[in-house]
Order: sequence, then structure tokens, then C-alpha cells
Amino acid sequence: MANPIPNLFRIPELKQKILFTLLALLVYRIGAHITAPGVDVQALKAMVGNLQGTLFGVYDMFVGGALSRATVMSLGIMPYISASIVFQLLAAVVPSLEKMQKEGEDGRKKLTQWTRYATVVLALLQASGYAVWLNSTPGVVQMSSFAFLVSTGLVMTTGAIFAMWLGEQITERGLGNGASLLIFFSIIEGFPGAIARTLEALTTGVINIFQLVGLLLAMVVIVGGVVAMTMAVRKIPVQIPRKVIGRGRVREGQKSFIPLRINSAGVMPIIFAQSFIIIPGTIAQFSSSETLRRVAEWLQPGTWLYALLYGILILFFTYFYTAIIFNPVDIAENLKKQGGFVPGVKPGARTAEYIDHVLSRITIPGAIYLAIVALLPFMIFSLFNVGNLFFFGGTSLLIVVGVALDTVQQVQQHMMLRHYEGFMKKGRVRFRGRQRYM
Repeated sequence: MANPIPNLFRIPELKQKILFTLLALLVYRIGAHITAPGVDVQALKAMVGNLQGTLFGVYDMFVGGALSRATVMSLGIMPYISASIVFQLLAAVVPSLEKMQKEGEDGRKKLTQWTRYATVVLALLQASGYAVWLNSTPGVVQMSSFAFLVSTGLVMTTGAIFAMWLGEQITERGLGNGASLLIFFSIIEGFPGAIARTLEALTTGVINIFQLVGLLLAMVVIVGGVVAMTMAVRKIPVQIPRKVIGRGRVREGQKSFIPLRINSAGVMPIIFAQSFIIIPGTIAQFSSSETLRRVAEWLQPGTWLYALLYGILILFFTYFYTAIIFNPVDIAENLKKQGGFVPGVKPGARTAEYIDHVLSRITIPGAIYLAIVALLPFMIFSLFNVGNLFFFGGTSLLIVVGVALDTVQQVQQHMMLRHYEGFMKKGRVRFRGRQRYM
């Protein structure tokens, strides 16, 4: 178990899961390079260069450039992610949805089905809107307007539904979370091109070797910090007392803990904050208002106003999203039903207050950490004068590290399970052997 990499393909179940996952990801990325009918890609490339600092650019990053190429997978898995987030937020304010979440497997299946229906609606709206925008752009569409709008809307909607199905298949039959892996591979697909641009800048003298080494060292330090903070948890001790069950059966007392992540909200606060702060720039691209254009210039990445508002929005959304996804009252109630308690704290309401107090305290460094991760790449690019040669943003970094760690943990769990299954089989054989001699 010291070096599990050579053993990955020696376990048949794990080998099958890995190959299935890689095949599904390959199919997804192939679809992200097949252009929708009737689109002039060269004319489209000339247009999308001015939209990289808008919502268009953020969306394009999550789908691996498929949106800027107008492919059949232009929408990617994002409609499904958006629908899931909507239902997650609604569950915090709609009692019926909250109750459905707690109903077990049946309730989760019903919510999943509703999420799929919402995905189809969102995909159809987004695909239609994108088709209308492409049709209004001179020189991009090479067929009649009506045929293009209908075909593009249907093709891109079908692509989003196929991506949703592919993600679910990876989750069920493959390795890791399917939706997260689709985004993960969409992001890292841009790494080779960014590395090539950086090497080209080095050979042409745009940057020197010392700037490149300093940039790489800074990246290693930042990635190490992100890994440490992603895995960091605050453990609240829990004591489950000894209990008599049934006729004389005794359940021994247990010591456990409630793990509270320093960064419970994940990457969502950065996505929300980024979506809000680039709204003026997005509107300015499609408006002739001089005021909006001036506001968009003030909120360009690298300005002090952008950094200040971006940081404040990240802090706000970190607390907001953590409060939605984490309910201390439910944890305290479940703990009380099991007969467990936090040492020194009364069960019930006092336990909920204690958990909420601890969560509020550890969310402060978690929110500051997210703000630093989001803003640090801009500072590094400015310090080393490399612009955006290297693909290294706060949002993409958190997603890549988070998904990679989650997938590695699942691989380790499969290998550990296989290890203990072998151990148990050997134990049963030895036990039977002893019985023969008795």
C-alpha cells in the first residue's frame, strides 16, 4: 500500500472503473470539438476574443473552450450543475424540498428526477439564447436563420443532456464524481496550450528564465497551500455511551468526532463572486452606454477596486453558502437520537449552538483563504509580468485540486477494501483449516 500506482490495474474492478471513466471522458472531449452545423469557426474566433472577461469567458472555461468553438457540447455539464445548485438553494427555504431530502433514497431519487427536468429546461433556454446571439453576429452563421436556430438549439440541448447522462454513468459505473470530472478535464485541457505559450514567450524574450523559475516556485507553494487548506478539518469530539440493545446485547461506548472543513463552501463563493463582479463588463460589451463602459474599466482584473469588491463578495458568499449547506440543528438532532453528545455540552439546542459557533469561527480563515487564492494569481502575473500566459486562476485551481483529491481518496478506498477482502478470505481459510483438525 506504500506505492499504490503499480497496483491500480491489478485489481479487476478498479481497472474496469478507471477504463470506463477514461473512455467516457474521451467521448465527452471529442464532442467538445465537433462544431455545430452552419457555424463559421474562424469568424467566431474573431468575436470571442473580446468576451474573455465576461460571463461568456467564465462559462467557456468550465466547458473547456467548447462554447467559444460553438460545438455540440457547448453547454457541457453546466446546465446540470446549475439545476443542482438551484435545488440545493431552494431546499434551504422550501420546507417540502427539505423534507424530501430527508426521506432517504426515495426522496433523493425524486429530487434527482426534478433536477434532470430542470436541466433540460435550462439547456434549452441557454442553447436558444446562444443560437440567437450567433445568428445576430455578422459572418458567423452560414445557413438560413430559422434552420440554424432550430438545429443549433436542439443540437446543443441534446449535447447538454448527453453530458448529464455521461456524468451520471461515470458516478455510477466509473470512478469519482462524474460532473466534477467532466469540469476537471475541461479545465486541464487548456494546460498544454498554456505551457506552450509560456515556453514560446521564454524563447522570444518576453519573459526570462528567472521570471519563469519564480513563477513555477510560486505555483508550487500556492498549490501546496490549497491542498493543505482543502484537507484541513476541525474535529469536534463526540462520545456515544454504552447501551443495552435487546436481550442482553450491549453496544460498547464509542469515541468519534464531527469533521468540520475549514473550507466547507468549496469553490462556490468564488464562482458566485466572479459572476456578480463581471456583470457590468458583460452588459457593457452589448451596450453603448458610456457610464457602463467606465464602470467596466474600473472593475477590470488588476485594479484596486476589483480586488476590494471581489474579496468582499467572496467573504459574503462563503458565509452565505456555508449557512445553506450546513445545518447544525440537524446534526445536533441526529446526534441526540443516537444517544451521543459533545463532552461538556448539553445535547439538543446547546450542541447546535456550539457547532454553529465553531463553524462560524473556522469559516473566517476559510473565507480569507478563498479570497487570497482568488486574488493571488493576478498579483503573481503582475509581479512577474507574464500576463495570462499561464492558465492559473483561483477558480480553476480550487476545482482541479478538489476533484483530484476526491478521486485519489476514492481510489485509495477501493484498494483498501480489496486489501481487507483478501485479508478476510485468508482468515476464513485458516479458520476452516483449524476446524478440519478439531
